[in-house]
Amino acid sequence: MEILVIIFLLAGMFFFVVGVVGLLRLPDVYCRLHATTKCDTLGAGLILFGLVLFAGISVDSVKLLLIILFIWLTNPTASHIIAHAAYRNNEPTAEGTHTLDKTERGAACD
Repeated sequence: MEILVIIFLLAGMFFFVVGVVGLLRLPDVYCRLHATTKCDTLGAGLILFGLVLFAGISVDSVKLLLIILFIWLTNPTASHIIAHAAYRNNEPTAEGTHTLDKTERGAACD
C-alpha cells in the first residue's frame, strides 16, 4: 500500500513540475493556461488521492475526496473564464497560431 501511495505522490509531483516548466517556457497565455490547468487538475488530484490512500477510511479521506471533486469542477471552469477574457482582450498568440477574423470572433464571443 505504501508503494502505491509513493507512486501517486511522485506522479503528482511530476505533473506539477511539467506544468511549471510549461508556464515558464510556452509562448502565449493560451499555451501557458493549458499547461497549468493540466498541472493543477491532474497533479493535485494524484497527490490528494495518494493522501487518501495513506489516510485509509476516515473523515480525513472523505475531506480529501471532496477537495479533489472541488478541484475537478472549478479548475476547468476558471481556466475557461481566463481564456475567454484573454480572447476578448485580443491577447497576442504565438506565431503560427490560427486565429479567427473579426467577423467570426464577434459572433463567437457574444
